[in-house]
Amino acid sequence: MKNFLFILFLFPLLTSCQTEKAVVSKYSAHVGDITFDEKIDDPKFKRCLSEDFGIQYYNDSQGFQYKGEKISIEEKLKSLNIEGDKKLKGYITVRFLVNCDGKSGLFRVQQMNQEYKETDADKELTDQLLIFTKNLNGWIPKKLDGKKVDYYQYLTYKIENGKVSEILP
Repeated sequence: MKNFLFILFLFPLLTSCQTEKAVVSKYSAHVGDITFDEKIDDPKFKRCLSEDFGIQYYNDSQGFQYKGEKISIEEKLKSLNIEGDKKLKGYITVRFLVNCDGKSGLFRVQQMNQEYKETDADKELTDQLLIFTKNLNGWIPKKLDGKKVDYYQYLTYKIENGKVSEILP
């Protein structure tokens, strides 16, 4: 009888001791996080902080931080005379991370038409603007509570008649 009671008592304990499977999320820790992709990202680009931490460029009072301000970027772009299909109108956004050394990496591109619907109407123009953005080297590191941090930045190129008419933000 003792053995029977012992087994009866032990059985619920044994059946409840199951190992839990680790749940791996396909979603980022925060909306808009960019995770390293070995197929498209430069392995030499390093974050300064944890991969789970990056602030948005607008999360501090400094705002947009580039040597010579946005006008410097506009002048560089104008001197290159980059253009695409004359009928093209819409937006090309290049989003990336700037690390605590002011170096940029983890570039992601999205092209939209005038109705803000995703498109890939002009790959050549998109590639030219991506290369242009990758070559910008005047990003100023940001500080949060006195410590340099990585931050997300984006440039949206407004396209009218195949040419950049404006750079946002």
